[in-house]
Amino acid sequence: MFDPTQLKSFLAVAETHSFTRAAERLSLSQPTVSQHVRKLEAAAGRQLVARDTREVALTDNGDAMAGFARTILAANDAATRYFSGAAMRGRLRFGTADDLAVTGLPRILREFRQLYPHVNLELTVGQSDQLHRRLKAGQLDLVFIKWVSGAQEGVVVKHDTFDWVGLEQTMLEPGAPVPVIAYPAPSLSRKLTLDALEHAGRTWRVTCTTKQISGVLAALRAGIGIAVMPTSLVPEDLKVITRRFDLPPVGDVDFTLIRNPLANTELVDALTQAIMGRKLTPVGRRS
Repeated sequence: MFDPTQLKSFLAVAETHSFTRAAERLSLSQPTVSQHVRKLEAAAGRQLVARDTREVALTDNGDAMAGFARTILAANDAATRYFSGAAMRGRLRFGTADDLAVTGLPRILREFRQLYPHVNLELTVGQSDQLHRRLKAGQLDLVFIKWVSGAQEGVVVKHDTFDWVGLEQTMLEPGAPVPVIAYPAPSLSRKLTLDALEHAGRTWRVTCTTKQISGVLAALRAGIGIAVMPTSLVPEDLKVITRRFDLPPVGDVDFTLIRNPLANTELVDALTQAIMGRKLTPVGRRS
């Protein structure tokens, strides 16, 4: 019912919020892209794009169509690869840091599996340091981890800053030890957190040690202490409290993809491109 060419033009408009930029991305003329979107709206019987002099935005029906469009195009691509005999095959051992798995990454992996159904995708979720060691040992093909900013290893997907996080009603007594929620050692965020406190001359005590982001969030929401998180991964029900209590800066962090040079280049490139091309906002937060 829906023309893939029209769907591609519509998605380009949805992602760029501009008919002009969408046309540039697709190497088409702006009138052609506009025509594709109008025809898609006619086929759907709904207005998909709200246009005014300042910006282009999706209507509620447009948001729904964007989701369907991605699914339709992914299925179309998968079918084309399958019946053309060009479908990639093999095994890809992928590791991701625990807290990055609460972003849109699961959606990206699901779409990847739809595009490449013959690829055996093995997923390992853990702490960044452990995943990096397993990669160097040849046990993983590609890892997506939190890494020291400026480390010059791998491909940076996103640059971020560590911030102190807690409940809105969090209170810290002046001079009292800072109650810290942390991952067990070795952990990048734990090391940077404790080093920052020590350097600032602040006393501290670890009130909760947990291996999973779910445990960190549960402890934060229970008011057991405060934790350090990448700013972009802070859920809406928690608050950045760095300035409120004059807590020391912890530093920057890069969300980084690092590959095993001996891994299947085609498979690693495909998943790398899938992750690089999509936003990684936390589940439940608007992008």
